[in-house]
Amino acid sequence: VWWQLSEPWARSIYSLVFELHFPVSPAAERLRYILGEDDDLPTPTLFTEMDTLQHDGDDMEWKESARWVKFEEKVEEGGERWSKPHVSTLTLHSLFELRTCIQTGSVLLDLEGYSLPEIVDDIVDRQIADGLIGPELREKVSFVLLRKHRHQHKKPMHRSLADMGKSNNCPASECVCASVGLHHAQSRSMNDISDTPSTDQLKNKFMKKIPRDAEASNVLIGEVDFLDKPFVAFVRLAQATTLGGLTEVPVPTRFLFVLLGPHGKGKSYNEIGRAIATLMVDDLFSDVAYKARDRDDLIAGIDEFLDEVIVLPPGEWDPKIRIEPPKKVPSADMRKSVLNLNELGQVNGAVGGAGGGEDEEMPAPHELGEELQFTGRFCGGLWLDIKRKVPWILSDFSQGFHIQSISAVLFIYLGCITNAITFGGLLGDATDNYQGVMESFLGTALAGTVFCLLGGQPLIILSSTGPILIFEKLLYEFCKSNTIDYMELRLWIGLHSCLQCLILVATDASYIIKYITRFTEEGFSSLISFIFISDAIKKMVGSFKYYPINRGFKPDYVTSYKCECIAPDQGEPFSSSPSSSSPSPSSFSPFYSPSSFYCLDWSQLSKKECVKYGGALLGNTCKYVPDLALMSFILFFGTYSMTVSLKKFKTSRYFPTMCRSLIGDFSIIISILVFCGIDYLLGLETPKLHVLTEIKPTRPDRGWLVMPFGKNPWWVYVASAVPALLVTILIFMDQQISAVIVNRKENKLKKGCGYHLDLFWVGILMAVCSFLGLPWYVAATVISIAHIDSLKMESESSAPGEQPQFLGVREQRLTGILVFVLNGVSIFLAPVLQYIPMPVLYGVFLYMGVASLAGIQFWERIKLYLMPAKHQPDFSFLRHVPLRRVHLFTLVQIICLAVLWILKSTVAAIIFPVMILGLMVVRKMMDLMFSQHDLAWLDDILPEKDKKKEKGGKKKKDNKKTKAAAETESDEEVRDED
Repeated sequence: VWWQLSEPWARSIYSLVFELHFPVSPAAERLRYILGEDDDLPTPTLFTEMDTLQHDGDDMEWKESARWVKFEEKVEEGGERWSKPHVSTLTLHSLFELRTCIQTGSVLLDLEGYSLPEIVDDIVDRQIADGLIGPELREKVSFVLLRKHRHQHKKPMHRSLADMGKSNNCPASECVCASVGLHHAQSRSMNDISDTPSTDQLKNKFMKKIPRDAEASNVLIGEVDFLDKPFVAFVRLAQATTLGGLTEVPVPTRFLFVLLGPHGKGKSYNEIGRAIATLMVDDLFSDVAYKARDRDDLIAGIDEFLDEVIVLPPGEWDPKIRIEPPKKVPSADMRKSVLNLNELGQVNGAVGGAGGGEDEEMPAPHELGEELQFTGRFCGGLWLDIKRKVPWILSDFSQGFHIQSISAVLFIYLGCITNAITFGGLLGDATDNYQGVMESFLGTALAGTVFCLLGGQPLIILSSTGPILIFEKLLYEFCKSNTIDYMELRLWIGLHSCLQCLILVATDASYIIKYITRFTEEGFSSLISFIFISDAIKKMVGSFKYYPINRGFKPDYVTSYKCECIAPDQGEPFSSSPSSSSPSPSSFSPFYSPSSFYCLDWSQLSKKECVKYGGALLGNTCKYVPDLALMSFILFFGTYSMTVSLKKFKTSRYFPTMCRSLIGDFSIIISILVFCGIDYLLGLETPKLHVLTEIKPTRPDRGWLVMPFGKNPWWVYVASAVPALLVTILIFMDQQISAVIVNRKENKLKKGCGYHLDLFWVGILMAVCSFLGLPWYVAATVISIAHIDSLKMESESSAPGEQPQFLGVREQRLTGILVFVLNGVSIFLAPVLQYIPMPVLYGVFLYMGVASLAGIQFWERIKLYLMPAKHQPDFSFLRHVPLRRVHLFTLVQIICLAVLWILKSTVAAIIFPVMILGLMVVRKMMDLMFSQHDLAWLDDILPEKDKKKEKGGKKKKDNKKTKAAAETESDEEVRDED
C-alpha cells in the first residue's frame, strides 16, 4: 500500500525493507538514488574518440587511435583504415587503475567552458589548486593539451627543415621547453585547434552512423618528459560545446578525460584510455556520468561496471581475437531497473528462475490490451475503436508516401490478383459460374478498398479463403438437389451473418480473443501457410500432367518421327445427319465448295486446321509438346529462390547500405521481372495470367443485383439463419485470429488495434457482397503477414557493427487502398498482365507461405525433433523446460494441425469454424498436462479474471488482518512499558 502511494516517506520505508531482504553494495545503493531521480530528458548517445600524443622530433600532435559509438574501432597499424567494429575486451587491471585515476585525479563536473583553451586553463588551475602539479608546469601542460589533432581522414604531419634541424641539435626534453617558450603565445593566438569545425569534419560520412542528438566524449592519452606522476582529469561540461577540430565529427563535446604521464608506461595508459572510453558508451555508466554529483558517484558507476564484468581465463582465450558484435545487443534496462527506486527487482541481475538462464525474465503473462476490455455498454468497444483511430487519420495517408510503399503495393497486388484469379476459377467450377473470376476481381476491389479506407487495422488484407470456398460449394450442391435458388438463399445467409456480426460487435464479444494464446495462433497461421505452400506445389505438379515430359524422345531416331493429317472419308462431309461429329466444309467458310474441299492439300495443314476441318492426326509425334513443365518449374522455383536470396541481401557485405536496402525491399518485384524477361526471350508458350477484358457477370443469365424475394419459399428466409451461424463463426474466428497475429507486440504497432471496428465492416461488406452476388471476404492471414513484412522499418543510423534496429511497421492506409484499386483496374491492364507466367506467380505464393512460417516458435520446435541436443539452438524455453516436455507440447500441436488439415480436405469442412474454436478448448485442457511454469515459456498463461479478483480480495483481507494484529501488538507493548 505504501509503495502504491508513491510518497517520499513511503519510498524511504520501502527502500529500507527492500535492503533488509536484498542486501546491496554501497555502490549499488548510491546508484539507485542517482538513477531514481526523475528526469524527462533521455540520455544522449555518446560518440567517444580516443587520441594519443605523437612525438615527431620537437613537434607533437594528437592522433586519433580509436573511436566508439557502441563498439570499438581501432586505427590499423598501417594507419590507412579502420578495423572492423568489435566488442571491447578490457583487462581487469586497467579498470582498477582507472578507478584509482578517478580517485586521485581532478574531477570537474558541470564546468562552464566554451573553448578548449578556456577548459584547459580551468583543468590546470584545479590541478595546481589541489597540489597535484606545480605552478611551473602550467605552460608545459597547456602547450601539450592545445596541440593539433590529426584524425584518421587527415594526412600525417610533415616537419619543416628548421624543425628537423632543431630536433638534431637538442634533446627531446629541452626541445619541449624551447617550444613552450617560443611558441606558447603563438599557439594561444593562432589556436592550433580551430574554434569551428573544418570542411573535412562537416563532410565526414561517418555522421550517418551517429544519432542526431549525440554528444562527444574525448579521451586524450599521452606520454611526456616533464611529469613525474600521472596528470589525470575528468571533465563534464555544463553544456555540450563544439570544440572545433577536437573531434573527428562535428559533434558537441560534453566529456573530456585527460591522462598524461611519464615515459615508459604507454601501454598501460592506452589500456586505461580504452577502459574509460568503453565505460562512456555503456548505457548505465553514461547515465551515471550525466547525473553524477561528485567523484564518489563516478567511482560507484565503475564499481557497478566491475560487478557486471565477466572475466575470461587467459589460458582459455586468445586476447588477440576480436569478438564480433552480437546480432542482438542485450538491453541495459534490466541493470537500470535493478538499481532504480521506481522499479522492483533483485540486485545484479538475478531475476526469476534458476540455473542456466537465471538472468532471464519470466515471460510476461498473456496481456489483455485496452482494445479487448469488456466495456459492458452497447457498442462500447466499437466507440472506443473509433475514438482511438480518429487522431491518426491524417498520418494514415501521409506516412504512405515512401519509396518502400511502392514495393509493398506491387508485391501484395500480385499476390492478391493471383489469389483472386485462382479463387474465382475454383468458385466458378463449384457454383456453375454464378460466381467467377470477374466477380472475384470486383469483390476483391470493393471489399478491400472499403476496409482499408474505414477499417480499424488497415494493414490487414481481405481475401477469399478456402473454408468459404468449401461452404459455397456445399451450399450450391444443396440448392441444386432441393430446387432452391442459390443466389437468393446465399443473399439471406449473408444478411443473417451480417446481423449476427453486428450483434457480436454491439456486445463486445471480441473480448473472448484474450483466450486465443500462441497455441491457437500458431496452429491457425501454420495451417494457412501450409495451404499456400501445398496449393503452389499442386499447381506445379498439375503442369506436368498438361505438359508431360517427352521421356521417349530419342534424338538419334528423329528421322523416323512423323505426324500426318489424314483426310476424312469423302462422303462424310456431305452427310446431312445431325449426329455427324465431323463438321462440313461449308460450316467453316462460305468460300469453300465441295470441290475445293476435296482439293485441299491435307499434308500442308496445321494441327489446328486439320482438327478444324475434320481430319485425323496419325503418327508417333502427334502428341509431342515442348517440355513446358520443366520450364514452368524453372520459373516457379527460380522466382522463389531468387526472392529469398535478394531478401537476405539486405544484410550482406556487398554494396552500400542504401543499395542493399533497395534490393531487399524490391526483391520480389526484381525476381518477377527477371523471370518474366527470361520467359519472354525464350518464347515458349508457358501458361500465362488470364485477365478478362469486359465487365459483365460470368453467367449470362444473372444480373449484378440479387433480389431478396420471389424465387424461394418464405421459410427459407428464416431457416437460412442456421447456416449463417456457421458462416459467422468462420468469419469471426478467421478475422480475429488474423488480427491478433497482425497486432502482435513483436510488430511494434503504435496506432492501436480495432477489433470491433474491423468486424463491423466485415459484416457490412458481407451484406453488400451478397446483394451484388460477389464472394465473401475476410482477413487473409498469409497475405496480411506479407504486407507487414514489406512495410517493416529499420533504423537508418546504426552504430558500426550494430545490426539495424527494428523500429516498427509503416502503419498507413495508402498501400492497401492502392492494392485493391489496382485489382479493380486490372481488367484494363490485360495487355500487360498477359505476359506474366502463372508459374512465376505460384513462386510468389510459395514464398509468402514459407516466409509466414518464419518466426513461428511451433516451426522451430518441430525442427528440434531432427537435431541432436548438442546442435540445438539456445532458445530461452530450452533453458527452462525439459526437452521431453517441449516435444510433448509440439506433438499436441502437430496432432491438432493434422486434424484441421483432414477436416479441411473432406466434406466435414463445413464444421471447420467449430474446430478452430476447439483449439481453444484443447489449450485449456493442456493446463492439466503441463505446469504453469512450462506453459509460461512455451505459450501464454490463460487469463483468469475471476481468480485474480478472489486473490485480490483475499490479499486485502490478509492485509487488514495483519494491520489489525500489528496495532494490537503495539498497544500491548505500550501497556507493558506503562
